[in-house]
Amino acid sequence: MMRVWAFVERDLRKFIRNPLAMLSTILLPIVYLLIIGNAFQGTLKHLPLAVVDQDHGPYAKRMSDRLRSIEAGPNTIRVIFEHDPAFAEAEVRSGKLKGALMIPPHFSRDILRGTGPQLGLLLDNTDAVAASALNQAVSGALAFLEVDSVPIRADLKAPRVLPLELYRRIDYDASIVPGAVIMSIFMGAMITGAFNLVMDRYLGVHESYLSTPLTRRDIVLGIMISGVLVTTLVGLFVLGAGIWLTGLPVAGGATSFLAVLLVIVLTALGLLGMMCIFLARVDHPRIVGLFGGFLNIILFFPSGAVYPIESFPPWLRSFTRYNPETYAVHALKSILFKGAQWDAIQGDLIFLGSFTLIMFLLSTGMYRRTL
Repeated sequence: MMRVWAFVERDLRKFIRNPLAMLSTILLPIVYLLIIGNAFQGTLKHLPLAVVDQDHGPYAKRMSDRLRSIEAGPNTIRVIFEHDPAFAEAEVRSGKLKGALMIPPHFSRDILRGTGPQLGLLLDNTDAVAASALNQAVSGALAFLEVDSVPIRADLKAPRVLPLELYRRIDYDASIVPGAVIMSIFMGAMITGAFNLVMDRYLGVHESYLSTPLTRRDIVLGIMISGVLVTTLVGLFVLGAGIWLTGLPVAGGATSFLAVLLVIVLTALGLLGMMCIFLARVDHPRIVGLFGGFLNIILFFPSGAVYPIESFPPWLRSFTRYNPETYAVHALKSILFKGAQWDAIQGDLIFLGSFTLIMFLLSTGMYRRTL
């Protein structure tokens, strides 16, 4: 029994002397709870909806008040009043808004006459869940619109919402293809690049680098180039498999392919550089697994790949502004689902390019060419 206890004591001492393992055991479940729990909150909230009032009559104002009540109560929508219908539509197409409600001229007059007034609702239907929630919210507001006049004819028509989907309908399984591509890029960045460096250090191969004229920049750049070649191929394979399995119609042809390729390469380079920063001085592969699982949770789920960012709590929405996967997912969705032009993904490409450059410079500084 004493020999068994001696082994138990040795194992416990190893655990206590490894602060990273202790920290992971305690903090990872809490972080998972915070991230996943807040990234999937059930009912959608804070979906941005533009309202363009071209009527300015009493019933248009009542409709606006009903929408404000939904904004203040269930928080399903966030109302943004616009004056230019073309600008509101452009904001929906760019992804900044989930929908735009057009209140046409003479809306109030048509209600009084009973001539079947219609509200136009432009929807970004590439996010089917958010589009359905917006349609229900606007239809519910219109259903409870108080009409003062009493119809004298039975054939008078009630007002209704006319949903107008801007793009070809995307099924839910097809809508998560961009997220699957980004996850494959992350996994590729984790098992190549810096991971190979950790294994070299763990196996003692790293010592051979010290007898060569290789500089820190040479080693880091070589790691990133080899990693991006493998990761890009993996990402393209997952994209092709996703398109084949879901029947996803891709808009844009060769231009879209070049844009997708650029997004994948920039994302892979940025994530590889980030891995080099965090793993530059790690000497055991077990730490790579712990760190990779942790990083995958905090980057992937808040990226908007499976749930609208607008419905996140404020602190999590703030984090998404600095999450590279957020910009990668947005760019891929814009290209694959909307056939977006280069100017529509310009902001995403600028962020990803800047992130990649910063990660490379920091990883070069973090890497140590010593034992």
